Amino acid sequence: MHSNDRRSNSGSALLTVLWLTAALSAIGLAVANNVRGETERAATNVDDVKAYFIARGAVERAGMRMFWGQDYFTSTTVAMDLPFPNAQVRVEIIPESSKLGVNSSPPEEIRRLLVALGFAEDRAFDITEAIVDWRTPLQPEHTSPFDTFYLSQSPSFLPRHTSLSENEELLLVKGITPDLYFGASLDNSRAGLRDCISPFSNGSAVDVNTARAETLVAVGLSPEDAATIVKSRQEHPIIDYKELASLQQSLGPAGVRLRVGGAFMYTLRSTARLKRPDGTLSDMRRTVAALVKLNYAGNPQGRPPGFDVVRWYDRN
Repeated sequence: MHSNDRRSNSGSALLTVLWLTAALSAIGLAVANNVRGETERAATNVDDVKAYFIARGAVERAGMRMFWGQDYFTSTTVAMDLPFPNAQVRVEIIPESSKLGVNSSPPEEIRRLLVALGFAEDRAFDITEAIVDWRTPLQPEHTSPFDTFYLSQSPSFLPRHTSLSENEELLLVKGITPDLYFGASLDNSRAGLRDCISPFSNGSAVDVNTARAETLVAVGLSPEDAATIVKSRQEHPIIDYKELASLQQSLGPAGVRLRVGGAFMYTLRSTARLKRPDGTLSDMRRTVAALVKLNYAGNPQGRPPGFDVVRWYDRN
């Protein structure tokens, strides 16, 4: 074999080895990246589960603290900050009395609420009519003009024509979209209908310390007065009825629609943020919520003091 042939064969073999080495390196790098990605996703899932159970435990802890006396909970408590070894949790205390009564509020208040949430007058009017139609019993000889719409849906259905039993039922009402119902749920920057209306509120008065500005406008306050109340209560919640009476007088007829504190139905919304090894808060957070009924001592049902979970929300 000539020397040139031997050199050619050696060069081809070396080139083949180099190509194989490059291919194996690329495969190894791809496998390493895939393993690293899966490891990071697994770690994220573990953190998500951890944050979920911490947030859930915080709801239970907050519910118990509501019975531990005024050092832990009063009618003006709007949130509890609860420390955990691996997380920091904030539990918002939202009385259902901070919302309009979906079954009892007059149509003009529901319409004002929808306008305050940013919807045009004509759409607010149409949605208000649909809500009132849903909650209104029908006489056998009459039919609802909205029934044709519901029967045209897939799957088709008929409205109950009775009082709403839970907030989520509103999602079935004509014109109510998930965006309108939920608002900006991640950062709570824009209220949704669920934040402002409830079947568990009698609608007679709303809690001055927790009602959304949109709800305050719905009961008759001007947008300016509502904004002033929301801003001032962050620094100085109204804690006694003399202060409330003074505020009511300054607001005129709409002032009588304000109250201090809730009754016995509350939403506890818990947001947990995990801590990094250095103690700083991570970006991992998880929010859950529970609608609870408080059973105070001597309640008419004769139940032992404590709370019952009426509805649980794993994602809120």
